[in-house]
Amino acid sequence: MATGTAAAEAPRHPGPVRAQIFATNNTAIISDPGDPRLRTRLVRFERGVREIIRANGADPGSSTLLDGVFWSESLGQTTYERSREFDLRRVSPAGLHHIAGVVRKTYHQESVLTFEYLPKASPRAGAVEIEVPGVDVRRLHDALVADPDARARLGGGSVTTAGRLILVAARSDLGLARRLVSELGGTWSSAAVRYGAEEFVGSS
Repeated sequence: MATGTAAAEAPRHPGPVRAQIFATNNTAIISDPGDPRLRTRLVRFERGVREIIRANGADPGSSTLLDGVFWSESLGQTTYERSREFDLRRVSPAGLHHIAGVVRKTYHQESVLTFEYLPKASPRAGAVEIEVPGVDVRRLHDALVADPDARARLGGGSVTTAGRLILVAARSDLGLARRLVSELGGTWSSAAVRYGAEEFVGSS
């Protein structure tokens, strides 16, 4: 369970990575965690997104396969989803927004999440990315179902195939995210918290 020890703060991502895009090519609602579509490794999708990143002037870094759980307020239900996180180097805020928009249109998504790493003291650093080891996606699903406040305000989260939780949240929701980590059985003192700017790039 979470302890009273503060999480480790990491104001910038290790290495030259400046931003991330979280995206998928999935357009279905998947309620069964055993659904075979959740076993895809999204290899062709990864190649396609990396080509989009490169074609629009940024350098693609590594990509991480994710298992996600997301809450749809309009549908009133959660969905499981395979997605990928893409690291970008040498990208401006405007370029990041544009690339996410191209990815959204290409793969017919409602929105694509971006996170730009910034110093904690930056006036634009209104969001946090939290990583916590030792979490599985079914536990995340059950915790979100049981916590209406967390699912409404956080929207969902992702877990790497190695069992590392990734939450992107408004900085004002840091306490809520900490509570969710506790509900998941995670240890807050082992969490890495990074500051930045988030954006859901949609059709508007």
